[in-house]
Amino acid sequence: MKIERKILLNPGPATTTDTVKMAQVVPDICPREKEFAGMMKLLREDLVKVAHGVPSKHTAVLFCGSGTINIDICLNSLLPENKKALIVNNGAYSSRAVEVCQYYGLPHIDLKSSVYELPDLHHIEDVLKANSDIALVYTTHHETGTGLLNPIREIGAIAHKYGCTFVVDTTSSLGMIPFDIEKDNVDFCMASAQKGLMAMTGLSFIIGNEEFIRKSKDYPKRSYYCNLYMQYDCFEKTGEMHFTPPVQTIYATRQALDEYFAMGEEAKFARHKRVFEAIHKGLAELGLKNVIKREWQSGLVVSVSYPDDPNWDFEKIHDYCYERGFTIYPGKISTTNTFRLCALGDIDVEDIECFFEVLGEAMEVYKINILS
Repeated sequence: MKIERKILLNPGPATTTDTVKMAQVVPDICPREKEFAGMMKLLREDLVKVAHGVPSKHTAVLFCGSGTINIDICLNSLLPENKKALIVNNGAYSSRAVEVCQYYGLPHIDLKSSVYELPDLHHIEDVLKANSDIALVYTTHHETGTGLLNPIREIGAIAHKYGCTFVVDTTSSLGMIPFDIEKDNVDFCMASAQKGLMAMTGLSFIIGNEEFIRKSKDYPKRSYYCNLYMQYDCFEKTGEMHFTPPVQTIYATRQALDEYFAMGEEAKFARHKRVFEAIHKGLAELGLKNVIKREWQSGLVVSVSYPDDPNWDFEKIHDYCYERGFTIYPGKISTTNTFRLCALGDIDVEDIECFFEVLGEAMEVYKINILS
């Protein structure tokens, strides 16, 4: 089957291989069969490997849903009674964690700082020192809204110094840039199949300390569907999800993981890096500017300022590129007009070069003076 190839420069879902797409075409199976449970068991073990976890210490728990379900699960499941969460918040996705806390009425501190800068480590420690009831520290590894990469290893060390569990949203970094759950001082990380693994939407997972999950059994139950211990316990007892899993997506994820290990993480990281560099090269040639300091960028997302030209219209540029096989995406900064170009997915330098030819054409068609 010939499948039309689209180049997705949005921050996920990512461009997939045809073999991952076709892995969804399988005989119908009841997900309660032992065969399917066995595949999920191996999938969980392999996800721990992607995070460089320790098999005797870490486990992976699968959920049906988008990446936001992981934020919900970790915050409502891992916060003990009468304790607070500290949200180190310098972007749209850490702000989402704050919203989850607000929705559940979870005691929390929103340590908000500029979306353009790294968090102040001294400020984090001062807050922990002044609030002995903080039990959980939460932040985002790679803020996809801007492309900023947070210093999680340093934040984790501070969190552990004060006896806190450290939870990190690695949705748009895991499997694409170096990450080690042990060395980075992380207790729980999270991601979705459609991001770094380049599989399909609908499957998310949390990787973390198994002892902490068991301990959370005695924490307040704030959600029925989104409870980490309940799902973990069901996997351990039956090998199955508590509720119906996304069957075809799991087959695609199995194929994607096989391809991940076959390529090797170093080769995959290098490909994402050269795509990222090609994006910067193309932007420089067109005279477009990015909003985050280069040394603070993740190597995966470039947040680009709108050119200062009255002819600029993002929707027109988007549509022109989309009709020619390239998808670009709006920014996530409320105070600045931006769009994002991402190095995710099964794409390489040649794809980026072709994209910038199309983007350059769009600028000419709409008479946008981007070099002024």
